[in-house]
Amino acid sequence: MARYYRLDLERNHPVSTEITGYAASALVFLDDLERARAAARFLMAAWDPVGRAMPFETEPSQFTYFFDCGIVVRGLLAVWRATGEETWLAGARAVGDAMAHDFRAPDGAMHPILTLPDKRPVEREAQRWSRAPGCYQLKAAMAWWDLWEATGDPCYSELYRCLREDALRTADDFLPGHADPRKVVDRLHAYLYFLEGLLPMPCAAVGAGIDRVAELLRALAPKFERSDVYAQLLRVRLYADRLGVTAVDRAAAEWEAGRLAEFAAVSQDPRVDGGFYFGRTGAKWAPYVNPVSTAFALQALAMWSGAPASRQQLI
Repeated sequence: MARYYRLDLERNHPVSTEITGYAASALVFLDDLERARAAARFLMAAWDPVGRAMPFETEPSQFTYFFDCGIVVRGLLAVWRATGEETWLAGARAVGDAMAHDFRAPDGAMHPILTLPDKRPVEREAQRWSRAPGCYQLKAAMAWWDLWEATGDPCYSELYRCLREDALRTADDFLPGHADPRKVVDRLHAYLYFLEGLLPMPCAAVGAGIDRVAELLRALAPKFERSDVYAQLLRVRLYADRLGVTAVDRAAAEWEAGRLAEFAAVSQDPRVDGGFYFGRTGAKWAPYVNPVSTAFALQALAMWSGAPASRQQLI
């Protein structure tokens, strides 16, 4: 699965293992197991069994990302749960073990990016959240929690718990994190990964985080909006309500669902139709249709419409 489709250039961005991992989870959610298996087969083919690495992109295989590996694990586990086919669980364990072995820095944080094949850490950039350790990495650590549930091996739950403690300790400094409003909206997306990552062991930080994101989201909406931020916030609200952490603010959720629905793309072009636009500034759409934004949006709107809990495994 490509990272996104450029409408203005009529061209896909290069294929990504992370986005294909999301696609595997989304296709399970959509009950399309044949295509979910195809996504899982691609991920298994991308895995380097000698170097024990999952590349960020396959052409060329220059980097591996901690976050992306977590999404790949969760995608493979989604296909395993849906099919019972053990090959996907074995693949998920291999990638999850590599995450634990390769990415830990001397300070205890997780390096966000390593070079391949030597697995050396890429220099961090404090102003770019995806190139620095941070609370957002807890979404990827959910892979370890899921592996613990799948295997019963306590080492996985301990890995998740340790990163959860680090994320809770550092999360307060993540927002707003930048002077540029557009960059703050980007960081809302990442901060929502943190809130999603708390869901296996929910706490009061989920409710407080929902309020914080909602306030910033409304304040910044006239300047820049992202569909995935609306979708992630709506999903976290509904999960938190279901888990008994904090009651859903139905008026706020209805507003977010309405704004999210506005991003749905209708087009004669089958590469666009049915997708969700990535973002907009005022009335001007950014020229991207994003598969992950689409997956998040479809799940969020389905949950808001009352989809059964059996179809609500977080993508």
